[in-house]
Parts: sequence; structure tokens; C-alpha cells
Amino acid sequence: MTVPVIRFEGVTRIYPMEGETVEALRGIDLEIQRGEFMAIMGPSGSGKSTMMHIAGLLDTLTQGSYELEGEDVSSLSKNQRADIRNRRIGFIFQSFNLLARCSALENVELPMLYHRPGVMDRRERAMAALEAVGMADRAHHLPRQLSGGQQQRMAVARALVNRPALILADEPTGNLDTRTGREIIKLLGSLHEQGITVVLVTHDPEIGRSVRRRIVLRDGLMETDEVG
Repeated sequence: MTVPVIRFEGVTRIYPMEGETVEALRGIDLEIQRGEFMAIMGPSGSGKSTMMHIAGLLDTLTQGSYELEGEDVSSLSKNQRADIRNRRIGFIFQSFNLLARCSALENVELPMLYHRPGVMDRRERAMAALEAVGMADRAHHLPRQLSGGQQQRMAVARALVNRPALILADEPTGNLDTRTGREIIKLLGSLHEQGITVVLVTHDPEIGRSVRRRIVLRDGLMETDEVG
């Protein structure tokens, strides 16, 4: 039996807020299989970012369980979550989150510093990741010397460099023009074709139509789960 990359069972997230509580997720059941390319959609406040943060071990759930590649990660310590994030999950953010004074190559090397591979191995893997996104010729450029699309490609390379099982992309085209945004989605689609599981959060219906599976959240509940 195939083990899902992500399995949520009854996942609930409650936040205290000014003496009250806000239920951002309300008992979500979800399985994401290896190699899927899918989108989490919904209006502002629907819970899609909370779902992404829990899936990426950036936040913890209040109730329920979360298995990542068959391992229950619901109640790990902060350090254990950080270790799994670094080794098994790649992140792509709307704002790129690049270090301004570091070159493209140095930015892509950053996730590998946690496990301290040798300098030569680190550099070789970073160059291979830049090559994979068509950025090898920009390896020594600073972020400010690159266009928005090139910076996001650099961020994709950084997400790839540790060879993760899962890539989570939070509004990856939000700061890009339409044409460049389409190029980034095409790039993510090519990673999916290589067998990498890609999950993106988006509010853009056009992007939603470009992926095979779409989950729509509303008020912390799963409203629809469509394939096709």
C-alpha cells in the first residue's frame, strides 16, 4: 500500500485572540499522494495558510494527527520539526526570502549549512539546483541584480537543493507579473513531472486550473476536493 506524503486526520487549529478563540481549521481530513501537483485555495481567512504552515511544520496543530511520509509528526519538539523541515520539505514564498548580500549560489547553499556537508559537495549541489531552474549563468549575481522571476527561480533552486520529498509554495506568483508567474508555475509543473510532490497555496483561479487537484477551504472546513 502506498504511503501518502501527507495525511491529516481531524486536524484542528485553534488560536487564542483577545480573550476569545479562533478556529482556523476545523477537523480537516486530507491525504496527498507522492508526486501530486495540487493547489489549496479559498478566500482570505479560509485557513489555507494555516494548513500550509502545519504541513510545513512551521506551526503545530491543536487536535488531530499529521503523518509525513508515514511518520507521525504531530507532537515533535521544536528542534525535531526544524530538522525534518530542513531535510524533507522545500519552501517557496511569495516574498522570495533571499539574503540581499549573498549571491544566488550562496542563497541556494543555505539549507545545506544545517547538516554541514563539505564545501565542495555543497557548492556542487547548489550549482546543480541552479542549473535545474535555468539560473546557472546567474550563480554569482546578488538578488538586487536579478528580476523578480529570476529571484523566484533562485528560491525554487533553494527549495530543491536538499532533494525534498515535498515542496510547499505559498502564493509563489504573488509578486510577479502574469507572464513571469506562468513561467514559475510551468517550472513547478516540471518538478512534479520529475516525481516531486508540489503543493501550492493560491487565490488565482487561473493557477488553480493549471494543476490536477484543487482543494477549496472556507471557514476552516474543506468545501471541495476536485481532480481534473
